[in-house]
Amino acid sequence: MPLFGPTKRRDLIRGLRKGGFSDPFAGGNHEYMERGSTRVPIPNPHQGDISVALLKRILAVAGSSKDEWEAL
Repeated sequence: MPLFGPTKRRDLIRGLRKGGFSDPFAGGNHEYMERGSTRVPIPNPHQGDISVALLKRILAVAGSSKDEWEAL
């Protein structure tokens, strides 16, 4: 994956798939991806990139680190 920074939604999904998460499922207000018992909500599509702060929170829920993200 690219360096840790603002990213597009499709790149986030691609990176989580490489990390072992399933394809996005429809949820209540947001889609989500699963790996075992871990469920990670995916931001809704919008204009612009996913911010560094939001990416950091998503990776924390996923149990991944900045270094693991960059290694994908």
